[in-house]
Amino acid sequence: MALHEMLLQAGCCSSMQVPKRKSHSPSLSAQRSPRGERNPSPREQRSPKQEKGGGGGGGSSSDPMVACFGELLIDFVPTIGGLSLAGAPAFKKAPGGAPANVACGIAKLGSTAAFLGKVGDDEFGYMLVDVLKDSHVETRGVRFDPNARTALAFVTLQENGEREFMFYRNPSADMLYSIGDIDVDLIQKAKILHYGSISLITEPSRTAHMEILKIAKKAGLILSYDPNLRLPLWPSVEAARQGIKSIWNQAEIIKVSDEEVTFLTNGGDPNNDAVNMTMFHPKLRLLLVTTGPDGCRYYTKNFKGTVPGIKVNVVDTTGAGDAFCAGYLTKLVEDMKMIENEQKLRDALKFANVCGAITTTERGAIPALPDRATVMKLLESQNHPLTNSFIAFFLSLMKCLWQKAR
Repeated sequence: MALHEMLLQAGCCSSMQVPKRKSHSPSLSAQRSPRGERNPSPREQRSPKQEKGGGGGGGSSSDPMVACFGELLIDFVPTIGGLSLAGAPAFKKAPGGAPANVACGIAKLGSTAAFLGKVGDDEFGYMLVDVLKDSHVETRGVRFDPNARTALAFVTLQENGEREFMFYRNPSADMLYSIGDIDVDLIQKAKILHYGSISLITEPSRTAHMEILKIAKKAGLILSYDPNLRLPLWPSVEAARQGIKSIWNQAEIIKVSDEEVTFLTNGGDPNNDAVNMTMFHPKLRLLLVTTGPDGCRYYTKNFKGTVPGIKVNVVDTTGAGDAFCAGYLTKLVEDMKMIENEQKLRDALKFANVCGAITTTERGAIPALPDRATVMKLLESQNHPLTNSFIAFFLSLMKCLWQKAR
């Protein structure tokens, strides 16, 4: 089946047609949308209840907040895994975008999160903002661009739940986020700023990204960085490596996957502590390396270690890393000194591992993010004394058998 036919079936061909940009056209915020005399836009056709903008935060204004900046898009996920995009019979529409996933994850876990970014002045854009609001994410930092469409990504699911991406950004609204779109007050009210690298690829979003980092540093926020490598979006492999590293030394917390370690270290082994420590810089307080179902490794200036993962039936790994980020950032914003205490850090990372694992049991990212009750229930089942006793007995038995075999 031709790609344009698939897009037509997915109902998004029209979203691929980006109107010619008008000069000096103001972006529209999530709170208001000034209009001239013309045909009603998707926003104008919405009901009074839907039209209400801004807000959405789950906590009170005095709660410590995590501000997430970056892309917000639509993932089209095949209804059947293990097939190519051309071979997929249908796609499920799912909201996504790594920083937005993290914001929703934090809010679902009961903490306060805000999102800053830009979507198109189209139905997908307003749907995505509604998703953020439904997750109790503060949305007054979202902007609508009347001249560009909301970004789309088609995701190929392999048999093991791993993914490959094909993006439609030509350009998409998130690429056009500019300095004038920044909600300075919202950033200054946060305790942590979390971001990725996608906004570094093109202008004007790159310049805006750099300005946001300056604002956050001046306001005393902790900077949390998850590069979220997406090679197809970068002009070249080396451009991706250099672009990701260009803001590396500004972050106080960095989370990378094992695959990203190999990429950033030119083939290094993510299971080698010496390799991972080459990525540590003087300002860094915490380096996290996720290793899929095996859990994660952690490195601080004073200690290092591993926290094992848990086994689940994997359906789709989309958003697992973002759920992990949401887990440890939720714990951090609740206890800003957590990183200095190894036991508290390990407990937080165990919590984060469970968040990531639960997310892989459903398709899509935001819809699969767990709430705190679900995470705690699974944690308690893992910590059940009978379970731990059985594991200890089994390991002891295996050790005895191994010694006899020698």
